[in-house]
Amino acid sequence: MKIITVSREFGSGGREIGKRLADELGFSYYDKEIVAEIAKRHSLDENYVSVALDRSVTQSYPLHFGRTFSYSGGISNTSVQLFAEQTKIIKEFAEAGDCVIVGRAADVILSEYDPFNLFVYASMESKVKRCLERAEEGESLSERDAAKKIKRIDSERKKIHGMISDTPWGDRRGYHLCVNTTGLEIKEIVPGVLQYVNAWFASRK
Repeated sequence: MKIITVSREFGSGGREIGKRLADELGFSYYDKEIVAEIAKRHSLDENYVSVALDRSVTQSYPLHFGRTFSYSGGISNTSVQLFAEQTKIIKEFAEAGDCVIVGRAADVILSEYDPFNLFVYASMESKVKRCLERAEEGESLSERDAAKKIKRIDSERKKIHGMISDTPWGDRRGYHLCVNTTGLEIKEIVPGVLQYVNAWFASRK
């Protein structure tokens, strides 16, 4: 079983790198599919699930859980329940076969599976530019608004990661490879990343 986890700063292009790696390797790819599966199993709106996982859990239940989230029937907190369900689903996807999983603290959740952990980052200027270029239809953001959005999302990712790991989010010690995409085309980066990933998996045999 080969697993790649992709942690990334918002706007760095990590999602695209993950998808391109999955396509090149013939691996399954999981990103928004995780939220969709939670919503499907519990008959919830996907946007509600996404917000609850990305923001609410750190605000309503800021405790350190160690390396995994578990839910006890005595805790009446939807965000924690959803986080526990997310952990379960991520492990199910990983056990189903070779895959690339983007975000969701999968690097920590799947540590027992010995995944290849990738972290993608970029300068703020580069991230703002990428966000503006890829803004959703109808979304109008100024550079200042985009920067604020990036800082908020990355702050939440850092908090959630810190709840289940002693190694800070983005700290090179927690990853096998860190890639700076500043000023670079993602499609030009992937071949080199792919070569590194293949060499790493070969070394594990």
